[in-house]
Amino acid sequence: MPLRPEFPEEGDIVIATVKEIRNFGAVVGLDEFANREAFIHLSEVAPGWVKYIRDHIREGQKIVARVLRVDAVKSQVDLSLKRINDHQRREKVQQWKNEQRAMRLIDQVASGLKIEPEATHALFASSLVERYGSLYAAFELASADPKQFQKDNEKAPWVAAFLKVARDNILPPHVEISGTLEVRDLSADGVEHVRTALMLAEKTDPESITIQYVGAPRYRIRVSAGQYKQAEETMKRATEAAIASITKAGGQGTFTRA
Repeated sequence: MPLRPEFPEEGDIVIATVKEIRNFGAVVGLDEFANREAFIHLSEVAPGWVKYIRDHIREGQKIVARVLRVDAVKSQVDLSLKRINDHQRREKVQQWKNEQRAMRLIDQVASGLKIEPEATHALFASSLVERYGSLYAAFELASADPKQFQKDNEKAPWVAAFLKVARDNILPPHVEISGTLEVRDLSADGVEHVRTALMLAEKTDPESITIQYVGAPRYRIRVSAGQYKQAEETMKRATEAAIASITKAGGQGTFTRA
């Protein structure tokens, strides 16, 4: 049972291996789709006029390309090399490497369960790809938040083996964001009001929030989390709590994201 659909979709960015160079283009195999053949027309190899296609690609080379057209009935897929920027290329290559690593880790899970690697597809691997977007993302979550992973998968019999492999091989993803929180209160109890505001901010998530004094009325607030979205949400809750507290006390508060 494949972990991916039979064909890519138009607009997808894919990894391919060049199989044959022709005068008017190149035939490639789609690495992520059972090596299904696709075609890159000469006009889509590089910007501008291409005189010699081998100046740009060669047989056996792995490339990153964008899917232009898919005709499942005729089993035809057309790609473009020139419609990819450097950032997209690097990101796709890293994603590909991660998935290759995840497949090797799946072999370890299968070994722990004493089943063939192919049997994991129907048992859990395909459903993990649907739920988390990729196998590697599933391993990352299992490493970073095993309780949530268990909850998501209802403590299925394969979960313990999956968690062990994730814990032994994957470092939890980590991001850090920061900004400057300004809180001021010139009243007689202003110092206490500021302290209360900062404590409320920190208490929203004590394990991931750090607040450091910069110089009155400025404080540096840092948030660590597994994902940027999670970090941004934590930062938002913390700073809103502090600003609401100091405003209610009669003071002022602002936050500037670094």
